[in-house]
Amino acid sequence: MSREERQRAWRRGWWAETLCTIALRLHGYRIMDRRLRTPVGEIDILARRGQTLAVIEVKAREDFASAAESVTDRQKQRLIRAAGWVVSGRPALAALNLRFDVMLVAPRRLPRHVVDAWRADAQWLRSRGEISW
Repeated sequence: MSREERQRAWRRGWWAETLCTIALRLHGYRIMDRRLRTPVGEIDILARRGQTLAVIEVKAREDFASAAESVTDRQKQRLIRAAGWVVSGRPALAALNLRFDVMLVAPRRLPRHVVDAWRADAQWLRSRGEISW
């Protein structure tokens, strides 16, 4: 991938995340962090609404179907580990209900929010030592 293609992809991703944060705010979410880098992975958007902490993966593609298909099992596991790392470093977040969402972005369309897109098997993760909460 050339430098120009990487820059274009970065700008597209940044714009998609910005659009999603606006949509989330309009629906009552408080954006806690964006492009949150952890030692185990990056979280696109970390948002809170009431007693729910949402870890949100943003996918921008030509259509919603291809955006949805682009979320891999490997990415899901990376996000689960990253969420565990964030929660373990911020004890106040441990009391919240953790949820994994996806926001799909397609050209000339409002973002589509897929709530509770997948669930972490916390017992399995604890047994492997990947999370401590």
